[in-house]
Amino acid sequence: MTDLPPFIFVTCQSGVENVLKSEIARSYPFLRPAFSRRGFVTFKFSGDIKPHEGFSLEAVFARSWGFCFGQVLASDWGTAAQETWKKIGDTPVRWIHVWPRDSSPPGRSDPEKPWPPEIGQIYQILLDTRPEGIRLPPKLDETTAAPLGIWVLDCVLVEPDEWWIGVHRTANTQSRYPGGRFPIILPEYAVSRAYLKIEEALRWSGFAVPLGARWAELGSAPGGASQALLDRGYEVLGVDPAEMHPAVLSHPRFTHLRRRTPQAPRRAFRKVRWLTADINASPNYTLDAVESIVTYPQVNVRGMILTLKLTEWRLAEKIPEYLERIRSWGYNEVKARHLWNNKQEICVAALMRPFRRKPTHL
Repeated sequence: MTDLPPFIFVTCQSGVENVLKSEIARSYPFLRPAFSRRGFVTFKFSGDIKPHEGFSLEAVFARSWGFCFGQVLASDWGTAAQETWKKIGDTPVRWIHVWPRDSSPPGRSDPEKPWPPEIGQIYQILLDTRPEGIRLPPKLDETTAAPLGIWVLDCVLVEPDEWWIGVHRTANTQSRYPGGRFPIILPEYAVSRAYLKIEEALRWSGFAVPLGARWAELGSAPGGASQALLDRGYEVLGVDPAEMHPAVLSHPRFTHLRRRTPQAPRRAFRKVRWLTADINASPNYTLDAVESIVTYPQVNVRGMILTLKLTEWRLAEKIPEYLERIRSWGYNEVKARHLWNNKQEICVAALMRPFRRKPTHL
């Protein structure tokens, strides 16, 4: 296999490049920022640290990442495709991902927007020009997940005529899709876009939630996330002083507790095993509300999906503190991600494994 290049690329939501750079500077001081555009940043290994196959970038604000072989100018796609294969040498790729960087104005990304038509055309050209001996699947689209554990050729369209080329090994669910974007479509009947957010969070978390599980949703109105949970066959307790949409309120597996979370009786959560919260407040307010429930003696919540609003971007520096606080409640698998469907907020998935119910005191 070709030696890995001393650069990595990272894609992110448009407008959070500086937040991403700060996060990587704290966690990976040997990675130095190099080329940068809105939604796309490269970093160079420095000092004695060398790139290797086992390297893994864990960054909340990274949508996707890979080892970067540099740019290819693509005024002629056929020539650019041939140059792409030359750049990666004998890397044993078994899949191709092609996608555009997020060039939207900051805060205005549209995760539902289809990839432009040239994405499929470039994929086909790369497929047709592959060197002899490289076995690849037939034409795919972004809805097909790559197998785990394989090398993927990454072609990021920074501009229509400027491709940046890299490779990554699929190691988690999001790395199986181009740009780390899950193929989720908002149903016409959905009452809000919160449907997309919880659906993406569930796929990313990898939680094996059994059919019929009981969820509590804090901050449930008007009901988009509750609707997605109901569509998956779960029971939902929605906690919110505001009105729920009639389509959600009338569902036989939905119960509305029309209270603010601090005023909700804790006995209402005794049969709840999964909890989600998307409260329009500071992270500490949300964590206070959740803690008051999950640490209550007769409440046994196994897993959680929480949205933490970053009312100021500087709060991103406190994410490790937020995650450590959640771990202190007994959740030993805790991770965070800036979802495609997040704006100025992050998603946290927390699981207690193995699940231990609290002892009942008579």
